[in-house]
Amino acid sequence: MKTRIAVLASGGGSNLQAILDHFAALGDAACGEIVIVLSNRAGAGALDRARAAGVDAIVFDARSEDDLARILTGRDIQLIVLAGYLRLVPPSVIARFSGRIVNVHPGPLPRFGGPGMYGARVHEAVLAAGLRETAVTVHLVTEQYDEGPPLAMWPVPVLEDDTPDALAARVLRVEHIIFPRIIDAFAATVAQDRRAH
Repeated sequence: MKTRIAVLASGGGSNLQAILDHFAALGDAACGEIVIVLSNRAGAGALDRARAAGVDAIVFDARSEDDLARILTGRDIQLIVLAGYLRLVPPSVIARFSGRIVNVHPGPLPRFGGPGMYGARVHEAVLAAGLRETAVTVHLVTEQYDEGPPLAMWPVPVLEDDTPDALAARVLRVEHIIFPRIIDAFAATVAQDRRAH
C-alpha cells in the first residue's frame, strides 16, 4: 500500500510538478501517491498542474482551522507535503499529523528561516551575509515557521556575481532533485510505521 500524500501549495507548483514527475518515473516502485493537492489560493498554478496529472485539486479556506483538517481526514491522508505553501499550518492539523508534515526551504535553517523568510527574501539575505554556500533544507513542520527538525540539507554554491534571481534558479533546481526523493523515502517510513502498528 502506498502512503497517501496531500500536497499544500500557494503558488505555481514547480516543486509539485517535480514530485509528480518523480513518482510517475518510479511507477509501482514509488512508496507514496499524491491523492490530493490543496491550495489557499484559487488562482494557484499548482491546482492546474494537479488537474493535468489527474489528481484532485481543491481550494480550501485557510482562515478556517477546521476546513483543512476535515479534508485531510476525509481523504485518509497519511503524509502532508508543503510545496511553496506560505501560511502556517493550523495547530490542530500539526497535532494530528505530528512528524508527518514535510516542507522544503530554499536556504540553510535555522539561520535563514522564520516568519516572512521565503522566496527571494531568503536569497537576498544569503547574499547580504556574504556566504559562499547556501543550502536547500527539507524539514519536518511544527507550529512555528521553519523550526522543525531537518531531514536533509543539500549545499548549493553561491557565485561571486550572483543575483537573487540567479541564486534562486540554482537553488530551485536542487529542490526539484532532492525534495521528491526525500518525500518518497519518508513515505516508505510512514508505510513501515503503519504496518508495524
